[in-house]
Amino acid sequence: MFRKRGIAGALNRLLGRFGAELVNADEIWRPAKLLGRQPKPRAEVRASQQPPFLKVWAAPEDRHQKQFDFAVVIPSLLRDTLAAAIESVFSQDFIGHVQILVGVDVAMGDIAALDRVCARRPMGHEVMVFWPGYSTSARHGGIYPGWSGGATRTILTYLANSRYVAYLDDDNWWAPGHLSSLRAVLTGCEWAYSKRWFVHPRSKRPICIDEWESLGPNLGEFKHLGGFVDPTCLAIDKVACEPAIRMWCLPQPNSETGMDEDRRVFETLRRYYRGQGTGKATAFYRLDETDLMQRRRLLNMGVEAYARAGDQVVEAHGGMHAARVA
Repeated sequence: MFRKRGIAGALNRLLGRFGAELVNADEIWRPAKLLGRQPKPRAEVRASQQPPFLKVWAAPEDRHQKQFDFAVVIPSLLRDTLAAAIESVFSQDFIGHVQILVGVDVAMGDIAALDRVCARRPMGHEVMVFWPGYSTSARHGGIYPGWSGGATRTILTYLANSRYVAYLDDDNWWAPGHLSSLRAVLTGCEWAYSKRWFVHPRSKRPICIDEWESLGPNLGEFKHLGGFVDPTCLAIDKVACEPAIRMWCLPQPNSETGMDEDRRVFETLRRYYRGQGTGKATAFYRLDETDLMQRRRLLNMGVEAYARAGDQVVEAHGGMHAARVA
């Protein structure tokens, strides 16, 4: 198998000079066939027994057929960080109508906590929160093998009533110019991406710009794998890039974690569609000290810098992120 993969890689490098590539038909039409071995759930997650719900916060005049200028997809566990993520969307300087779609794969929190936040939504913003009453992820007994929300991102991307879709994890947030800079880039390409800040998990204080991982195609520490872009930095033209939407359900073949669907989506975008970066660090990525990458990140950013960022507790990062980005 490895010999075949090496031969195919060499041929693709040769054909790439002529804009051609060898493609396994199963990769396109039967991607689940190539999953190989995937991890088994190690423990049951105790989710709240909330009944299914679909809740929409919108002005009465907005409740009719219309397309939004941008949609934002947020997979969530209804953690207490979700409100801040949504508020960072409300704070965007993007001129246009924005639809926010929150998909819940495991309901660990209470949707009622969002009422106060969504009541303050700006004019032209609509929020939809959807919980089907069960998980779509094999991690929690569902069908789809992706552990990071199962089919949540796929479903909400299709559901979004906008051609342009950006992604935001519920423990991260954006600077005010994030959507406007992505939309400007999408005028000339099919997918776009920003750079990101690493943020201390407790103080919520930015440490440094990520100059190692989420840099785009063929750059950074994952250059040998084609590069990488974190979902919180990503936006797509969903009509042009439609085949990539399905990949949110599927981890990489023989995945060790079951949580690398984002790499599969990125690989599809990188190989088949035109992408461009904004060159601006407008996404804020909260570090996880239990992440397998944490040790390497500490070496890159510096243990001292990480420690200094943890000393200062920022109460309201809704204003903090605006002040830290030029």
